[in-house]
Amino acid sequence: MVHLVQIDNGLSRRVAMVDEPYLRCLNDVRSIYQLAQSCLQSGERLSDLALALAQGETLDYDAVYTGTSEWRLLAPIDVPEQPSRLTIAGTGLTHLGSAKDRQAMHLANTGRDAEIAEKPSAAVTDSMRMFQWGVERGRPAPGEIGIAPEWFYKGNGAMLRGPFEPLTVPAYAEDGGEEAEIAGIYIIGGNGMPYRIGMTIGNEFSDHQFEKRNYLNLAGSKLRICSIGPELVIGADFEVVEGSVQIKRGAETIWSKEIETGEANMCHSLANLEHHHFKFEGHRQPGDVHVHFFGAHSLSFGDGITLRDGDWMEIHFDGFGRALRNPLRTESKDTYRLVQASSLA
Repeated sequence: MVHLVQIDNGLSRRVAMVDEPYLRCLNDVRSIYQLAQSCLQSGERLSDLALALAQGETLDYDAVYTGTSEWRLLAPIDVPEQPSRLTIAGTGLTHLGSAKDRQAMHLANTGRDAEIAEKPSAAVTDSMRMFQWGVERGRPAPGEIGIAPEWFYKGNGAMLRGPFEPLTVPAYAEDGGEEAEIAGIYIIGGNGMPYRIGMTIGNEFSDHQFEKRNYLNLAGSKLRICSIGPELVIGADFEVVEGSVQIKRGAETIWSKEIETGEANMCHSLANLEHHHFKFEGHRQPGDVHVHFFGAHSLSFGDGITLRDGDWMEIHFDGFGRALRNPLRTESKDTYRLVQASSLA
C-alpha cells in the first residue's frame, strides 16, 4: 500500500509519500487531484506513478505532524481553486453499533413509553427498519443490485478540514460530536465513471442533539464541516479494519472506545454503497471528486458525552497511518444573525 499526504508551507504545496519516519516529496506534483488526473489520461496505476515520482526532497514526518516544521498537513484530497467540484456525502446505518445508537436516540423523545411497554415491537423506529433491510439485502451477489442505504449530503470542498484544524460548532447549532469513520476518495473520469483513488481516516462531524430532537432533522444535522487525513491510502484493505477513538479534555481522556469497520463489520458491501452513490447522474460529472463516509461504529454522544470547546478528537485505524486529530471550537450564540435574501427584482 502507498500512503500519500498533501502539505503546504504558505508559499507552495506538495504531495509526499509516507516512508516512516520520513516524507518523500513527489517531483512536479502539487496535488493528489493532479496525480489522479494524470493516471486517468495515461492509464498508469496511481501507486506506480507515485512511487516513480517520489524522488524529491525528504522531510521529517514527526516535525510536520507535530507542527514544528514550516510545512503543515492538508486534507489529503481537494480540488485546488475549485472547492465546489468536491462533493462530501456518506451512508449511515451501515454498522450495528450505530444502528443501536440511532434507535435509542430516536426513541428518546417519542412520548410512546406506555405503548412500547405494552407492545415491544412498537419500539422499532424507521432507522432500525432501514438497518434491518441492509442486513437482509445490503450484500447482493456480484453483478446484482442490493437495497439502497441511508444517504446524506454534507457539503462541498469548502466544508473540508485537514488534520489539526478546528471543527467548529456553529452559533446556530445545538451540538457537535465526532463520528470516527473511513472515507472513500473518488474521481470521475472523462467517461463519466467513478474511480476510487483510495481511502482515509475521517471525522464525519455532526450535530447529534439536533438530530435527536426529531429524526427528520438528520439532513440538517449533517451540514457541518468535517475532517479527513492525514494519509490517503492507495490500495487499502477494507475487509476488517480495527481502530480506536478518544476524546481528550486537557490532560484527561474523558472517553475512548475500540472500534471496527470494514466490510466484515458492515451490513452493506462496499460495492453496494458505491453503486447507490454513483447511480445518480449528478454524481458522475467528469473531473469531480467525491469524499464518501462509510459510517461509524460508535459515537461518544451515544454514551452520553457532550463535547466542549477545546476538547480534542483523535481517531486511529490500523493500516491507515497516523491518527487524525482535531480540536473542537464553539461559536458564541451571540454571533447568530438572521440571514435574509435580497431581491434583484
